[in-house]
Amino acid sequence: MKKWVTLFAAVLATQAVADEGMWQPHQLPALENILKEKGLEINPENISKLTEFPMNAVVSLGGCTASFVSPKGLVITNHHCAYGSIQHNSTADNNLIQKGFLAKSLSEELQAAPGSRVYVTEKVVDVTAKITGSLDSKLTGAERYEAIENKRKELVAECEQDTDYRCQVSSFHGGLEYYLMKALAIRDVRLVHAPAGSVGKYGGDIDNWMWPRHTGDYSFYRAYVGKDGKPADFSEDNIPYVPKSFLKVSAKGVNDGDFVMVAGYPGRTNRYRLAEEVRHAFSHSYPTAKKYREEFMDIITSVTAEGSDERVKYESEMARLANYAKNYGSMLNSYSRSDFQQRKDQLEKDLNAWIKADKARMSKYGEIMLQLNELIAKEQMYWQRDLVMGYMSRTSLFSSAKDLYRLANEKTKPDMERESGFQERDMKRFEERLKRISSSYAPVVDKAALKHFMMTYAALDKSQHDAAFDKFMGLSKPNEKALDKKLDKMYANTKLGDEATRLQWMNASVEEFKASKDPFIQLAVATYESDMEMEKRAKAIAGQFQSLRPKYMEAIIAYNQSIGKPVYADANSTLRVTYGNVRGYSPKDGNFMLPFTTLRGLEQKETGEDPFDSPKRLLDLVKNKEYGNYYYAPVDSVPVNFLSTLDSTGGNSGSPTLNGKAELVGLLFDGVFESVIGDWDFDDNLNRSIHVDSRYMLWVMENVDGATNLLEEMAIVH
Repeated sequence: MKKWVTLFAAVLATQAVADEGMWQPHQLPALENILKEKGLEINPENISKLTEFPMNAVVSLGGCTASFVSPKGLVITNHHCAYGSIQHNSTADNNLIQKGFLAKSLSEELQAAPGSRVYVTEKVVDVTAKITGSLDSKLTGAERYEAIENKRKELVAECEQDTDYRCQVSSFHGGLEYYLMKALAIRDVRLVHAPAGSVGKYGGDIDNWMWPRHTGDYSFYRAYVGKDGKPADFSEDNIPYVPKSFLKVSAKGVNDGDFVMVAGYPGRTNRYRLAEEVRHAFSHSYPTAKKYREEFMDIITSVTAEGSDERVKYESEMARLANYAKNYGSMLNSYSRSDFQQRKDQLEKDLNAWIKADKARMSKYGEIMLQLNELIAKEQMYWQRDLVMGYMSRTSLFSSAKDLYRLANEKTKPDMERESGFQERDMKRFEERLKRISSSYAPVVDKAALKHFMMTYAALDKSQHDAAFDKFMGLSKPNEKALDKKLDKMYANTKLGDEATRLQWMNASVEEFKASKDPFIQLAVATYESDMEMEKRAKAIAGQFQSLRPKYMEAIIAYNQSIGKPVYADANSTLRVTYGNVRGYSPKDGNFMLPFTTLRGLEQKETGEDPFDSPKRLLDLVKNKEYGNYYYAPVDSVPVNFLSTLDSTGGNSGSPTLNGKAELVGLLFDGVFESVIGDWDFDDNLNRSIHVDSRYMLWVMENVDGATNLLEEMAIVH
């Protein structure tokens, strides 16, 4: 580990001014000079310590980021991050998505969707030596994968002896390093406040990933624990969690050029992938995935009526599908208009030349790219089948049956030998996932979507087919009428749509599954062995990557050091810090985007129809210029959203945007259209993150929603 710290410091000495990089907290002291120069006022050492302010106020929701903003466990995040819980508590007659929600007292707060968690990371430990230190270099891919998984599970089991915590082992730099993360897992989470959808989702999919933007993308949860202060299941006797620290909320906001930083849990980036992986993603995977998502959305809208219970059940899924359909479209657009692929190809030529210029490097890395490209080709052989089956698995009954039968088989093994996701530590979440289906499943949608993707699968080349699946479903040849008849019968005779039935199957034996007459259970049983064969193949390939990628990353890191490029790990859903400044950008010649949008711009967008239909109260205030304490003279209005140069990606949603004093000045919720390709490539001129301005959030809470109880609870800096 010491050699990488030394190398990191050396690279920083020559690093360009660009705000590229999603930094691990322990790296931040080495960035002290840069951070101070940009405007950080607190000690960088504080940001590197997870148990100190402000880092101990930043939490994960398991897919989004959030932060504590009061001593009573009040949590702020994005509206779209709380969307599943808002939808879970909505019906056609009481649609909280549309009208919003505010609990004026603790007793009025609503249970969040099943499986909701607030994770407070308390410890990060380098466990590289324990994971890979004793691995035999002669292990096969399958053996290596199994050995690493066993080490992971051992470390997690030891960490989770205290059952209040959730632990995970994450790899960095392609498996060059491994870290153990320990987080307090708070499982009684309640919905406190969400603005109306015409605020929280203003602009809808039309404005998604776009600038200028006018979205009030914020909502509030509250974390509860037992009376002993420890995590507990929901109970009316539970009390609000008392965090070790919380963020003050700034009513002063930020100015153009101000320093800002974000602490959060960015999902996945792929900036160190090989040129062939880039080419395949943008030529094959993304165009197909975009098409499938759009088809799924079309199915939902075609078989459900707007405002119906069925449509409400799928509002959250529709939002997810639309979000990434547009994300893929943006990436494809950027890829086609840029020299990204050429630069990737050139990087590999330059890296090869650098390796060949030194005998020691040639001996160590000479064959690495050839070996990786051979493995990549092997991995991509069944990408079409894997992708379309992934979309089948987005349907509820198909995936539930397979998961339940897998659980029955895993339960025949000792707990430490079970597949991750099926151990005893996972059973609570497994149960909650089954319960969550009740508020997000409608047979008419489920069947239509499953049929569509089964027909898509049937049309694939036979080399992509699975014989057991074909045999059970009769899909050797595409036959829509026959499939209609088969699925009609399956949905008519299954009981898996009933929550109690699903939960009962959690305790069933393999023999009981095999004897079942439920058609979806029969499908799971019939395809189990072939599913396991596919998984076995994937694990063997993953094990080979675990051997090769660390060597490649060693070469890349050393090469980047030689040319003065920054060294940071790809995002992997672990805690990172990014920094930058409030700044506009020029997306094309002759076009400059200012860094702030305002209430004036929101009024200009207004059409009175979804998604540009702000609440009447809000529009009346704008018309009368009732800005209150949140007026910002440079824009002659209340700022709504702002841009920054922060390097971010999915998972950063809900991250607190902090000023130099670590006060909350906004929430990161999106990126501009031109920067979505940032998951793969970084362009300092085009990379911009979008934040909801704290001034707009406070203005709406005070003047539109009357959330005075929350304003009084928070520490607001005027």
